[in-house]
Amino acid sequence: MPREGRFFDLFDQHAEQIAAGSRELVDLVSHYGDPPARQRHIDAIDAIEKAADGFTHEAVALLHRTFITPFDRDQIHTLIIQMDDILDLIQDVAESAILYDLQRVTPETQQLAEINQMCCERVQASVNLLSSMENAAQILKIGQEIDQLESDADRVMRSAMSKLFRDETDVRQLIKLKAIYELLEAVSDKCKDVANIIEGVVLENA
Repeated sequence: MPREGRFFDLFDQHAEQIAAGSRELVDLVSHYGDPPARQRHIDAIDAIEKAADGFTHEAVALLHRTFITPFDRDQIHTLIIQMDDILDLIQDVAESAILYDLQRVTPETQQLAEINQMCCERVQASVNLLSSMENAAQILKIGQEIDQLESDADRVMRSAMSKLFRDETDVRQLIKLKAIYELLEAVSDKCKDVANIIEGVVLENA
């Protein structure tokens, strides 16, 4: 496909931030009991999200300046915005944990964060391949992997909610964890949304 406008470079740079943010989220959950480490990972997520915002704004501005785009203009706009939503949700998880004064996390929190990392790394891999439709089969395969991971996250989420309402006696802790679980599950949902957009681009252009 034509490479006018540096769109693929911006997609790649943004996707790199998505993968980095997901790794920081796993580290945040892993070291949640260590306040200084917790804050370092939250600060890192904030910095990553701000960097990604810059790539989003640059891509949108470039879209308005570019006459010939590598694929449909609406798809370009939707893709970069949805990618940005992934990092917004990751940042929401980190900020909500602090705002809610969450004192402890659960094994299910760790599981969801790790599934999200796998989803985000596959989003990065898919985006990196997007500049050539010779990669169509590989991109579609990665999309299937993201779909399976999103289903895994749904399953962990249902199990976590069941355990939470069955075993948690502290109502405040229940409410906090429920909100965190929902945000974590939303990350994998958004990764699937991005995979679906990329699949649409591939099917229309391959």
